[in-house]
Amino acid sequence: MDAMKSVFATMHAQSRREPDVSFDIRRRRLAALEALVRENIKLLAAAIAEDFGARSVHETRLLEVFPCLEGLAHAQRHLRAWMRPQRRRVSLWFQLGRAEVRYQPLGVVGIVVPWNYPLYLAVGPLTAALAAGNRVMIKMSEFTPVTARLFSDLIAQYFEANEVAVVQGDADTAHAFSQLPFDHLFFTGSTAVGHHVMRAAAENLTPVTLELGGKSPAIVAPGYPLEKAADRILVGKCLNAGQTCIAPDYLLLPEGQEQAFIAAARSIIEASYPQMATTPDYTAVVNARHYDRLVGYLEDAVRKGATLVPLSNVAADPSRRRFPPVALLGVSDDMQVMQEEIFGPILPILPYRNIDAAIACINQRARPLALYVFDEDPQRVNRVLAQTVSGGVTVNDTILHIAQDDLPFGGVGPSGMGRYHGRDGFLTLSHAKAVFRQSRLSGIGLFKPPYGKRFEWLIGWLLR
Repeated sequence: MDAMKSVFATMHAQSRREPDVSFDIRRRRLAALEALVRENIKLLAAAIAEDFGARSVHETRLLEVFPCLEGLAHAQRHLRAWMRPQRRRVSLWFQLGRAEVRYQPLGVVGIVVPWNYPLYLAVGPLTAALAAGNRVMIKMSEFTPVTARLFSDLIAQYFEANEVAVVQGDADTAHAFSQLPFDHLFFTGSTAVGHHVMRAAAENLTPVTLELGGKSPAIVAPGYPLEKAADRILVGKCLNAGQTCIAPDYLLLPEGQEQAFIAAARSIIEASYPQMATTPDYTAVVNARHYDRLVGYLEDAVRKGATLVPLSNVAADPSRRRFPPVALLGVSDDMQVMQEEIFGPILPILPYRNIDAAIACINQRARPLALYVFDEDPQRVNRVLAQTVSGGVTVNDTILHIAQDDLPFGGVGPSGMGRYHGRDGFLTLSHAKAVFRQSRLSGIGLFKPPYGKRFEWLIGWLLR
């Protein structure tokens, strides 16, 4: 704890001594982060696999390494334009003055990283923070200790200690980390923990970005090809064994199509994971606690009347935390699986009568981090977009909106606040300073006291 506070004090003092961080310094730091990722792909993938017990190396390269490098390339390509002061209009009454917005570093940014994507969800926010010129402290998850140790060592190799530092430790360390008086605190994790983080940050009036989660729905519209929908929904659901904040959490399906969808889903799982029991392409549940949580959801649902439908012929393996995907039929709102974010390969299927009922089902719940709509009718798609509120949307696929560097990523309400990726991340972690430059010729002196007839005439004219 003392070491953590000492690192913060050093960074804080340095940020106050050097509030202006040049383009060259920012570009150097981004290049160093890119080199860290690019030169250590195998080490990082191996560390993540060790933490999970079984984590697909292919998925790590696709879902973590690739978006890290893409985001870094995007930031380096556009950084100079982002940093450029932005001219703003001056109203008629203040001509010939000039107005602009200058973007300055906030100072020291704290980043709390979750366990499910420990590389991407460290490097993504770090990219935004470095582009904005900040110094950064990162708290890695205690559930991925091997990755945390490696990432800490790598950061120390590629950065000065007063530029970026990694903190390791348990929940108590995370709580103490959140209590530091950062200039901005960035947290990715569960909604429940988000409450604690925001409460701790409030003591210092530290602004927060909360990237949370929630129950992200997928809607399959009438007439949309079920095989295509099943393929794209199951991909999004099974990546990282469903341990993804924007994974499809539950499915809204036209009444009567449940069995056809399940048949298509089983075929897709068989084709994707022909050796489900041994394939290295399917990721394990991260630890016993989360495995038992998923089992508890199923037991609660079945006890309350749901029907469990395996999507694979392979049984679950608690010893290796291998949890094959399953569907649930006949679910109801009193079941835990419909109250909590699932964060695993369980897919509740809810039949609906018409699109109005599907929209109403979504809107009666907390606003989700993501929404997926499968429909070939553009008018109906626009109707769903207009009548629902979610952090982001992918139409006719899943997950892909998070991969667009020029789109903001973030939640709304219980699924989070604030946004990042690309320029939006730069803006979130910058201070937008308003600057007005008065001209040599100014009429403001006409409004100084003592107030008399001239002032009354002028103010009357302004307020006419």
